[in-house]
Amino acid sequence: MSDFTDRELGMHRKITRRDFINGVAIGAAATLMPWQLFGQGENLPQNSPNYYPPGLTGLRGSHAGSFEAAHSLRDGTFWESAGAPHDTGQSFDLVVVGGGISGLAAAHFYRKSAGTSARILILENHDDFGGHAKRNEFRVGDRMLLGYGGTYSIESPEPYSAVAKGVIEELGIDVGSFPKYLDRALYEADGRSPKIFFDKENFGSDRLVDDPYPFPGGETFDLAVAGPDAWKNFLSEAPIAEQARKDVSRLCREKKDYLPGLNSGQKQAQLARISYERFLTEVVGVHPDVIRLYQTVSQPLFGYGIDAVPALDASDTGYPGFIGMGIDAEGLENERRYFFHFPDGNASIARLLVRKLVPAAIPGNSASDVVTSHANYAKLDDEKSNIRIRLSSTVVRAKHVGDPAHATEVEIAYVHSGKLYTVKANHCILACWNMMIPYLCDELPEAQKQALASATKVPLLYSNVILRSRSAFDKLKANSIYAPGGYHTHVDVDLPVSIGGYQCPHNLRDPLVVHMSKAPCQAGLPARDQHRMGRIELFTTTFETIERNVREQLARTLGGGGFDPARDIVAITANRWPHGYAYEYNSLFDSFVLEGGVTPCEVARKPFGRIAIANSDAGAHAYTDEAINQAWRAVAELKV
Repeated sequence: MSDFTDRELGMHRKITRRDFINGVAIGAAATLMPWQLFGQGENLPQNSPNYYPPGLTGLRGSHAGSFEAAHSLRDGTFWESAGAPHDTGQSFDLVVVGGGISGLAAAHFYRKSAGTSARILILENHDDFGGHAKRNEFRVGDRMLLGYGGTYSIESPEPYSAVAKGVIEELGIDVGSFPKYLDRALYEADGRSPKIFFDKENFGSDRLVDDPYPFPGGETFDLAVAGPDAWKNFLSEAPIAEQARKDVSRLCREKKDYLPGLNSGQKQAQLARISYERFLTEVVGVHPDVIRLYQTVSQPLFGYGIDAVPALDASDTGYPGFIGMGIDAEGLENERRYFFHFPDGNASIARLLVRKLVPAAIPGNSASDVVTSHANYAKLDDEKSNIRIRLSSTVVRAKHVGDPAHATEVEIAYVHSGKLYTVKANHCILACWNMMIPYLCDELPEAQKQALASATKVPLLYSNVILRSRSAFDKLKANSIYAPGGYHTHVDVDLPVSIGGYQCPHNLRDPLVVHMSKAPCQAGLPARDQHRMGRIELFTTTFETIERNVREQLARTLGGGGFDPARDIVAITANRWPHGYAYEYNSLFDSFVLEGGVTPCEVARKPFGRIAIANSDAGAHAYTDEAINQAWRAVAELKV
């Protein structure tokens, strides 16, 4: 039971889920309200001048209206009541199913291959383009604040491919220039450093303690530096057993080879076969409290706890316990060297791609001005444009017209505003989720359908919260908080990035974006089953439940800094992704990782007639560069 009443939490404040206009609350922040924005809201047609999905709040991500037709198709009930489709009479050179980065990149590559006269239609089931590269835009008075509702940054365990780098450079993004946009001093001002919040339900008391070893792989890993007294404070204040505190110090600071007598290859083979949890308990020999402390630390990166993370992957990521093992974390070092974070995450990449495809939709001419450019959604599906992006359009079928071996066209059926429509195209690229493709494309070979269906997704919840000011974080000298037992496991002040006309909050009284992340899963199950259980949890959780958890967690975590959730929370946007990022193969549960041979994603992504497949699932790699790589491959397979 909560120690806070709904009124103390501010649940009576009329924000987001009831009376929320363009990201600013009525009542709680009435004095901040840009009243001229009244009249903007949901359910407007795409070509309306007030249509602007980045400014919507409440439950976003996979929002209501984006998945119902797909679920009906999955359940086998869609065609029972769909009725006869309306033939639009529209014909294109290419139809792309999915308007995420892979779909947008596929359209970009196709036009480069086929020429600027190529007619391309992109169909996207959500009310915004970008897929998981989601922009959350807030207006507080005359100030714009941005949050990332999905893909965080340009980074990868390995350097980008020549193809992916080429696209990034063509879009005008100079990755090496990131330090000039980042105010590192502001992030570390006044001794602010990472913290751990121990909750009373799991650790006996609510306590905020210095984090002496911020784990690599979190959103702020590049700046997460422990304070000078962090170890002293942790060892004296952490509410875990004394032996556990000593074990944490030993694990993080001691240079020891825990697998003596084995060469590097033998160590890697053994570490690939045990979880990081087993490594810590059986090989390192830590106290059980260490496992309770670190169980959820891996969720933002892997989507599950350390019970399901192979110890070898933990080693590659830079987790503690391996500094004396002679195994280099080369991927982590590459990741640190190639890094760029826009205030809205990789939504800026999606916006730059849209600018390339439909210049009238996003004004400007640089990678910096795109951050503050106001997109004109009415231009996305302009009949005068060779490239069109049609939102809120869920594809339910992609089928060759005639024998796939000899067909010259593909017919694509989609649902828009409750009605069924068809268009035709010379080629079709399925840039949607692999698991949906067997339902869309019944004519595929059975083995390919099975490979496609084997893909799952990592469920994620990214909640962006606008606070009236940063004073609580300053008083607590915190910039990021790991909450091992929290509803959201990570609470971060976003990196202080100022770019183009966008200025990050600098002053104590400036409103602030706080990013909270959760990867719902169920420990103890195989990785895929953990993701399935998390997906069910997200689909059955209401926004009111998420809001209450956000308010209570911040009240308990920041209360020592004078934080009042009823007074200080201005806005909440919960980006729900039951089908989040691509599943990456796991050596503990996917035997082919150790055995070698053809992987399911290689079978799944094979072209079929005039249909090709492009998405990060096709590479089993949850990174933006992989989405781009797979788009390039799919276009090449069509032999335009």
